Amino acid sequence: MTDLTDRLAAGDPLSDDEWRFLIEGGYEKQLLFNKADEVRRQHYGTDVYIRGLIEISNYCKNDCLYCGIRKSNGKAERYRLTDEEIYRCCEEGYRLGFRTFVLQGGEDGNDTTERIRKIVSAIKENNPDCAVTLSLGERQRSDYEIWHQAGTDRYLLRHETATRSHYEKLHPPEQRFDERMRCLRDLKEIGYQAGAGFMVGSPFQGTEELIADMRFLQEFQPHMVGIGPFIPHHDTPFAEYSAGTLERTLIMVALTRLTLPKALIPATTALGTIHPQGRELGLKAGANVVMPNLSPVQVRGQYSLYDNKAHTGQEAAEGLAALKKSVAQAGYRVVESRGDFGGNERTEACNCGDR
Repeated sequence: MTDLTDRLAAGDPLSDDEWRFLIEGGYEKQLLFNKADEVRRQHYGTDVYIRGLIEISNYCKNDCLYCGIRKSNGKAERYRLTDEEIYRCCEEGYRLGFRTFVLQGGEDGNDTTERIRKIVSAIKENNPDCAVTLSLGERQRSDYEIWHQAGTDRYLLRHETATRSHYEKLHPPEQRFDERMRCLRDLKEIGYQAGAGFMVGSPFQGTEELIADMRFLQEFQPHMVGIGPFIPHHDTPFAEYSAGTLERTLIMVALTRLTLPKALIPATTALGTIHPQGRELGLKAGANVVMPNLSPVQVRGQYSLYDNKAHTGQEAAEGLAALKKSVAQAGYRVVESRGDFGGNERTEACNCGDR
């Protein structure tokens, strides 16, 4: 076990059988988590970066079979934030100590190339010391180029699964595996800090699909990786499927840290949703980012990707003081920083939650 984790951290290739052993967890998992934590501390110390999440719209043209805001869900209460509402979220976030803003939404036709360019430009002009991350789905390369030129630093686009046949079981025919991969390649070539990621325990996923995900991460070398458990939504075709487990998700977080030692890896809201200590356990397994919600309180419940999505307490920006405390109790510290890829920046602990 120790030999395998050391080899993985050193960048050595593993066989399918070795990957299978690590993923299936037939060993003392704490040894894996300890090794992942050791590697993250080599590059990031105990720093935990906070991102202010702004969910700008829950309209979506896509029909992903697992997602609560899929276009076929006629029960979803739809909303769109105005430009001014987005700016107010950033203003409040800056006051609280956030230095990265993440604009996330469904693939909404209202979010034109020009509208997003204007919003990004304004945020960067008002907050020149901050990073802007977009997570708005698949777009043409020219859109990504325009947004990058406007000042967007990072782009999150989960690959969902690196196995074509599995991808086709999670999406309708018009959503194509090749297009998702094209977008990810474009983002990295343009110069974004590019983020990929996948769900753990999604329908039809087995160990072989997770091996393919890890091999994809090794090859693509994303700067960010979002990993969370699959959680079903009651108004989707996958409503009756079981959620992914905490243990398997933590294993995949830890293996990702060893595979990509410098990656920015969130302890996701989904982890905190399936277990009260999910976020802290994610940090102890190698994660180094948390993303409290800066969206207006009245719309947070409407951005319902999965059932019981946490959006209050420590998952919310106004709960930052409590978040700092729980992160400190886990042995880390929330810092006031852009938190860029690589971990070269060292920062002071953030007292922003006490302002």
